[in-house]
Amino acid sequence: MSHLPPSSRPQSSGPGGRKHRKAQAAKAAAAQRARMDLQLLDDDERAELTRTMQAGRNIFDSTRAWMLLRRDDRRRGENAAPTQKVSKAPAPLRATARGLRGLGGGRTGPIPNTVEYRGTTLQVAGLWPWPVGAGAPLRGVPLGSHLYTGAPVCFDPLSWFVRAKFLQQPSMMLLGLPGFGKSTLARKIVLGLVAGGVTALILGDLKPDYRKLVEELGDAGQVITVGHGHAQINPLDLGPLAQILPILDAAGTKIATKMARIVRTRIGADRLRRVVALLQLNRGRLIEDYEESAIGAALDWIDAHVEGQPLLSDLERVLDEGPPEVVEAYKATDQKEYLHESRSLRRSLHALRKGVFGQVFDGHTTTPIDINAAAVCVDVSQVAAADRKLKGAVLLTCWEHGFAATDAAHILADAECGPKRNFLVVLDEMWQVLRAGVGMVDRVDELTRLNRVWGTALLMITHTASDLPQQVDENGVQSAPGFVERAGALVVGALPRKEMARLEDIKPFTETEVRDITSWSSPPALTGDGRSASAPPGQGKFFIKIGEQGAAGIPLRTILFPSEIASGVHDTNSRFDLDTEYTKESAAWAA
Repeated sequence: MSHLPPSSRPQSSGPGGRKHRKAQAAKAAAAQRARMDLQLLDDDERAELTRTMQAGRNIFDSTRAWMLLRRDDRRRGENAAPTQKVSKAPAPLRATARGLRGLGGGRTGPIPNTVEYRGTTLQVAGLWPWPVGAGAPLRGVPLGSHLYTGAPVCFDPLSWFVRAKFLQQPSMMLLGLPGFGKSTLARKIVLGLVAGGVTALILGDLKPDYRKLVEELGDAGQVITVGHGHAQINPLDLGPLAQILPILDAAGTKIATKMARIVRTRIGADRLRRVVALLQLNRGRLIEDYEESAIGAALDWIDAHVEGQPLLSDLERVLDEGPPEVVEAYKATDQKEYLHESRSLRRSLHALRKGVFGQVFDGHTTTPIDINAAAVCVDVSQVAAADRKLKGAVLLTCWEHGFAATDAAHILADAECGPKRNFLVVLDEMWQVLRAGVGMVDRVDELTRLNRVWGTALLMITHTASDLPQQVDENGVQSAPGFVERAGALVVGALPRKEMARLEDIKPFTETEVRDITSWSSPPALTGDGRSASAPPGQGKFFIKIGEQGAAGIPLRTILFPSEIASGVHDTNSRFDLDTEYTKESAAWAA
C-alpha cells in the first residue's frame, strides 16, 4: 500500500492517463492529415531540408531545399495552421495582379472589359473626375455600337465631310446582300440627317423602303406615287426651278435678276436633256446630233408661241408641222425633204407617247416636288419590275427633278433670298438604273461627280460590286466601277468572298475584315424549330472603310431604338405576316 498523496501518483497508470494519451495521439493525427491536405512539411522534414541547404555540398540539392522551404513558408502564411489554438483569424490577404487572394479577397481569373458609357460634358459633368476623353469622335448620326468594343458609332457622309473632315467627298456606297439590313442602315442615316435640318430626297423608291418613314414626318414630308394609274411626270415641265422665279423677280436686286436669267436658261437645257434621254431609252440607241438640235428648236418655238406648260403632244405636233426654225436644224431645202429626213425622230416621239412611257410621261405633272419639304419620297414601286426600261426612265426623270430642287434652294441662297441648305440624295437600287439602257451610266456618272459642288451628299446603294460593270454599252463597263472609287466612304455588309476580291483593287481590306464580312453571309443555325426567330449572323453588321491606304475599318452593329421598332418604319417583310401569333412573338424577340 502506498503512502504517497493522490496528486503525486503517476497519471499514466490510471484511467485518466490513458485518456490523455489518446487525445494527444488524435491531435497529432489531425495535424498530420492537415499537413497532408495542405502539403505542408513537418518539423523533421524542415530540419532535414535546412541542413541540406546550409551544407551546400551540391548546388542542385541546396537550391531544391531552398525552394521547398520557401514554398512551405508561403503556404503557412496563406493558411492558418490547424494546430494553432491561439487565434481563429483567417490568413492575411495577399495582393496579386488579378485581385486580393485569400478568404474574402475576390480574386478572378479572366478580367472582363470595363463597361463604357459616353455622353456630353453637360450630361456627365457630375461624374467628374471619373470620365476621360473619348478616342473616337461622336460626329454624325448614331447608328449603333462598335462590334468589338461596344463603343457607340456615329456616321453619315455629310457630317464626316463638313464637321469631322474625314472625307474628301460627301458620298458613300453601301454594298451588301439582300436581307442583311442595308435599307435599315440607310433609313437611320436619313432619319438622323432630317432631324439635323438636312433635306432628304429619295428619288425613286422602288420597293418602297422609305415611304413609311417619310409619311411618319407628317406635313414636313412629301410622298409622290408615280406609275400606271398614279401620278404622272411631264418631262417638259419647267420643274422645281420654276417655283423660285417669282421669288427672284420679286426681290428686284441685281444679283436676283442675274440668277433669274440663269434659271430660265437652265430650265430650257434641262427639258431638252430629259426628252433626249427618254427617246434614247425607248429607241435603245443614241439620238443623232441634228435630231437633238431639231428638238431644241421645237422647244424654243413652243416657248415663244404656246401658253402654259407644254406636253409631249405639243412637241410632236410642232415636229410634224415643221416650222422654219426646225427645218433649218435639219438643213433641209424644203418642207418635203424635212418631213422625209425627220420621219425617224417623229416616229420615235410618237412611240414614246403611245407606248407604256406615255402612261407616265404624256401628261401634266400631277404632284410637283416641294422644294421646302424636309423629305421627299418618290414611290415608283407601282411600275412593273419586268418593265426595266420604263423603270429606268422614271428613275432618271425623278433624279433630274430632284437635283433641280437642290439647285433651286442653292440659287435662292446665292441670291440672298433664302437660307443655305444641304441635301441628302438617296440613289437606291442603282443596278436597275444602270441596266436600263443607253446613256444611263453617263448620266449617273455626272451625278456622282458634281454632288460636292451642289452641296449635296449622296447615298448610293446596290447589292454587290458585280452589279456595276454589267451594262449594255462598253463605255458603261469602263465607267461604272468609278462609282465605288469616287465614293468618300465604302460601307460593306455581308458579301461572298468573290465579291471581296473585286473590291480589293478599290479599297484594300485586311484578312480579318474579309473573314468577318464573308462569315456574315452564312445562314443562321438550323435548329429544327420552324418558329424560331433567329436572325442571320450578319444582319445589321457593317464595316465603314475610308481612305485608300488599307487602314482598318470600323465594324458596326446597327441598333434600333424602341421608337423605331414601334413605328414599323424598318419592317420590310409586312407582306409575310401570315401568322398573327408568330408575328407578335417575333416582334417581342426583336424588342
